[in-house]
Amino acid sequence: MKLLKPGLLGVVVLLITSNCQSQTKKMEKDQYPVTKTEAEWKAELTPEEYNILREKGTERAFTGKYWHNEEDGFYYCAACNSKLFSSDAKYESGSGWPSFWKAAKGANIKVIKDTSLGMVREEIVCGNCGGHLGHRFNDGPQPTGERYCINSASLEFKKSAGKN
Repeated sequence: MKLLKPGLLGVVVLLITSNCQSQTKKMEKDQYPVTKTEAEWKAELTPEEYNILREKGTERAFTGKYWHNEEDGFYYCAACNSKLFSSDAKYESGSGWPSFWKAAKGANIKVIKDTSLGMVREEIVCGNCGGHLGHRFNDGPQPTGERYCINSASLEFKKSAGKN
């Protein structure tokens, strides 16, 4: 096994960090109805929520509070309370993150091309505040064939009294 030289490892870390920071700055430039300074977001969100929603982080698979939630209700943005997904569209994808085959009716979701980490993916952000939610893939169940793979820390779940 060949180890990276300390200098090269630093360059790799710097490139990844720089890419994340430039994406965060791009997100700040986009126009969203809910706008706050990063200091305001840091004061309102937990460290994990801030890392995911504002710095485009991700939680480890099978650790989030909602990946195995089977209750009826709706999932909202943890940053701005915008409605995103219904439990009716949630399914077990085996990925370890909450997965949905469609967004909720009236959901405020924006899809952005994500070319970070040497891949091309569809990033999903809250269309109301720009918070990073996760990614969308085309390997989901019918009728949409979509899989919205979402970080639990970007969501807030509210139970419903009846059918969604």
